[in-house]
Amino acid sequence: MDVIFRRTGERRYAVVVEVAGKQPQAMDPAPGFDDHIPHDLVHYIVEAELGLTSGVFGRAASGGGTFISAALGDLSPRERARERRKQLRRETSLRNADEGRQHDMVTSERLAAVCDLIWRRRQGQRPDASRPAPRESLSSEDARRVDRVVVRLEELAPLWNQLPVGGELAFTWPSVVPRAPGRQDERRVV
Repeated sequence: MDVIFRRTGERRYAVVVEVAGKQPQAMDPAPGFDDHIPHDLVHYIVEAELGLTSGVFGRAASGGGTFISAALGDLSPRERARERRKQLRRETSLRNADEGRQHDMVTSERLAAVCDLIWRRRQGQRPDASRPAPRESLSSEDARRVDRVVVRLEELAPLWNQLPVGGELAFTWPSVVPRAPGRQDERRVV
């Protein structure tokens, strides 16, 4: 699966998910734009770096998630509703499986908030007040995990910050290393 974070405006971005053999799906505009690093990019790095396979992006790779298929616009309203119901059933099944096992989505949300906060403090920024950090303290294992993610955020934030409108960072799930600009992946659906 390819995950693309595209700067679509001065204060907007989109997340595009391309799963082999399926039409691209997108969230445009995506929530939590930030000049330095957008919220969903923090989530991606948390999930990819820590191997959280049932978070936002692991679920998208498995056919769930909340991304909207670009092809739905070409379908009749009835067909769109049917496709959306199928996706919602897959998402419900994936959520139930996650709740019964590892709780990746909860971990992703919690650690994304902590990583964002710590990264901003290290950069001398004020944390986003709309995203308060969890109140409970981190275990030593989680502290090590957060440190790993924050190092990745420190590497990626300058790349995001330098993107012009229309520029993008593209990853192949679950890699935390962006693909070279302009590289076309042969799995991409055209």
